[in-house]
Amino acid sequence: MVFLEFEKPLESLYQQLDKIKQVGESGDLDVSEMTKELENKIKNVRKDIYSDLSGWQRVQLSRHPERPYTYYYIDNMCRKFVELHGDRYFGDDKAIVSGVGNVDGQTMVIIGHQKGVNTKLRQYRNFGMANPEGYRKALRLMKLAERFQYPVICLIDTPGAYPGIEAEERGQAEAIARNLMEMVQLTVPVVCYVIGEGASGGAIGIGMGDRVYMLENTWYSVISPESCSSILWRSWDYKEQAAEALKLTSDHMYEFGLIDGILKEPLGGAHTNPEHMAKALKRHLKKEVAELFEMDPEERIQARIEKFSRMGHVQQIPPREEEETSEAS
Repeated sequence: MVFLEFEKPLESLYQQLDKIKQVGESGDLDVSEMTKELENKIKNVRKDIYSDLSGWQRVQLSRHPERPYTYYYIDNMCRKFVELHGDRYFGDDKAIVSGVGNVDGQTMVIIGHQKGVNTKLRQYRNFGMANPEGYRKALRLMKLAERFQYPVICLIDTPGAYPGIEAEERGQAEAIARNLMEMVQLTVPVVCYVIGEGASGGAIGIGMGDRVYMLENTWYSVISPESCSSILWRSWDYKEQAAEALKLTSDHMYEFGLIDGILKEPLGGAHTNPEHMAKALKRHLKKEVAELFEMDPEERIQARIEKFSRMGHVQQIPPREEEETSEAS
């Protein structure tokens, strides 16, 4: 079990619990009362820790190494899943998983970022940072879904699109922009979930949906706290302040009207009970897809356009007097 910095009080309690259990297993001593007392204490301490998490602490939870990724949800939600590879232009991007899955008899196209569960796989998956071919692969699968009238499920978990020069040379910005334009016009239901990190264009590249939801301990922002800190303060030392200033948590996103809802996680984060989290996600997306299919396709598209058009605030500043005078002359 991996403990984050703010979870250190729990780590020492779990160590005590393990020692007590070892004593009970190695001898004839009855430790049931001590075990029960310590488990109750762990439960109370856990509640105290997670009752008021800061923005930076939620960012840390979204990056927890044991947190379930896209493949885990696919394996636990789908009776069968056939992964489809390649963008038919350049290659197959391993940072984005895409394919056709069967969720309790309903065929769905599922697309999501995959970070990798260990160091070797993280390098193989480029830490979930997609190249242009990843977004083009995603779009190819969306068009396939539209042809066969399958709903599209997008699972977002990325620190951002890959910023390398080779990605820019192959049209990173164009690939993401095209996805936005095409996704908003898809005739099938599109439901998006931020399951971990939701950073910048890397997230929105597969995040233009009829409904957009966030898991409780995730974040969604135009920039990561570390990058924001390095721009404003020329150092990563102020990442905690940046996380608070960015207001990037699920609560903030819902308050701003940028997402449609929040999926509650098990106490301590999705990694503490990933099976429960997968079941909750599966129930939720089935309900959303059923509701969206009841709408007329044109009605869905118009609602989708209006949804994203409402985001943000625009203020038009009137021209100054001297500008009006010069224009008149």
